[in-house]
Amino acid sequence: MTLPSLRKYFTFDPAPKSDRRWQFWYLLTIAFSLSYGLMALREAFDGQWLVQDDARQHLFWMMRYLDPDLFPNDLIADYFQYVAPVGYRTVYRLGAELGINPLVFHKFLPPILGLVASCYGFFLTKQIFPIPSGCFITTVLLGQILWMKDDIISATPRAFVYPLFLAFLYYLSKRSLLPCAVTIALLGIFYPHCVFLASGMLLMQLIRWRGITPHLSQNTDDYFFCFVGLGVAFSVMLPYALHISEYAPKITRAEALELSEFQPGGGGKFFKSTFGDYLFDGGRSELLPRSLYTPVTVIFGFFLPLIMRFPQKFPLVKQITKQVVILPQLMVVSVVLFFMAHTVLFELHLPSSYTGQSFPIVIAIAAGLVLTAILQALQKPIFSRYFRKKLLNIVLMGIMIIAIAAYPNFVDSFPSNKYHEGKAEALYRFLQQQPKNSLIASLTKEADNLPTFTHRSILVSPEYAIPHHMGYYEPYRQRVRDLIKAQYSSDPEVVKNFIRRYDITLWLIEKTSFNPSYIAENHWILQHQPESQKALEDLQTQTMPALIAYQDKCNVFRDQRYQILSTDCILEKDRKIPDK
Repeated sequence: MTLPSLRKYFTFDPAPKSDRRWQFWYLLTIAFSLSYGLMALREAFDGQWLVQDDARQHLFWMMRYLDPDLFPNDLIADYFQYVAPVGYRTVYRLGAELGINPLVFHKFLPPILGLVASCYGFFLTKQIFPIPSGCFITTVLLGQILWMKDDIISATPRAFVYPLFLAFLYYLSKRSLLPCAVTIALLGIFYPHCVFLASGMLLMQLIRWRGITPHLSQNTDDYFFCFVGLGVAFSVMLPYALHISEYAPKITRAEALELSEFQPGGGGKFFKSTFGDYLFDGGRSELLPRSLYTPVTVIFGFFLPLIMRFPQKFPLVKQITKQVVILPQLMVVSVVLFFMAHTVLFELHLPSSYTGQSFPIVIAIAAGLVLTAILQALQKPIFSRYFRKKLLNIVLMGIMIIAIAAYPNFVDSFPSNKYHEGKAEALYRFLQQQPKNSLIASLTKEADNLPTFTHRSILVSPEYAIPHHMGYYEPYRQRVRDLIKAQYSSDPEVVKNFIRRYDITLWLIEKTSFNPSYIAENHWILQHQPESQKALEDLQTQTMPALIAYQDKCNVFRDQRYQILSTDCILEKDRKIPDK
């Protein structure tokens, strides 16, 4: 390859569709996407007892695909299987039928999803900004923002949003009706809330502008495209609307306000003290996700409206096509749905569902456009004056582009994985050997890991305290209260009645379980009043819990931190409770 032909690959000039520059930058985009995915894959297999944090909720029950006898009559497993979207369940079921353990499969899926998202990100950017090197920069920024979130790497339903929604936006920009309809249907079976985003974007196609005055389109093709898409959206969402949930009703705003779980510090923290917190604080109820500012390079996206006003200084903005309107349209639709979700709280799921996935796409594309325009604007005054040799021009432009792409390699938290590593290996191995119908009662934080690492049922744990459907959460919360009462009661009959009521098999406690600080410093336990307060007061007055009397005779497992008691033994033994 000659120097002049090589040089054209490192320019910011528009290129026709047949130009080899598109292939070069597209393949480079794929290479970077794969490198990010391989980094995540390496961390995923960096230990035996590793699982992504959110995957603990969404995956453990899928072991039923490999062994239907697991988690029998399990409230928690049944609930999370029920709320899993059908497309999501199908993907993992197909993997299981091929003999792939779901807990292994979830580690291989993120690189695939990330690659598909990058490909469609490149195609979408090409529709907006037909500059090959600019599409590369934009897509790499998009990949960085996605891998600095824990969505794709979780391999949970929301991980499928990015490849599917980017595909929808791409086909929407091309006005490809059939692929657009297919992506809407796929969104409906993987992440139904995004169907509302897609529907809003379809409606936006009917609006035209004369200056600052909106008016309806006069093009009948726009209406046909929109109504076909909306018809698919309606069809895919209708079963959700008609289905009567066995875990109904959904929690209401009034009920949520009464629960400490939704207050600051709670497991499902939602409500804020000021209006500004709802806008900028990040989280389930906020408009702007925290991920909107990482990596720091995406901050350039906020300057897109500014540089578009100065085409003389930034000539590349003239290459931005009319399809850029997708970005403000998506922001408008997201904001409208965000406030609608707050208005009919919990009926449209969480408000952040409508901005947490869309805003990062908008800001990444905008940042890519700005950075490309700035680099092109700098190219002539810098390179023409100081580096007239073409080879130096090529090298320095390559360095600048690669520096943007390689930036995350110098960030310790990239990719953001939130992998949770289990530390109690001996405990896991012991429980794996217990009967499949075992039910473990425990107030320990370690109970969060047991369904995933041991494939055995638990009565409760903080990880599974999801207060969105009261048909699930009311009995769940009652279980927690009964467990607190039984574990700290001085009456052996309370302990035995609790075991019989829930058919408990094993009781897991920690060495510090009967210290007052164990309750006083555990926000999750303290949420459940008045049982936790009564237990704390009894421990502070040195009232001995009845369970202490069974620690030696009924012990079946013990290590430096944990102990397991056999409930069969407790029911058989009627030991005398020590004096206070």
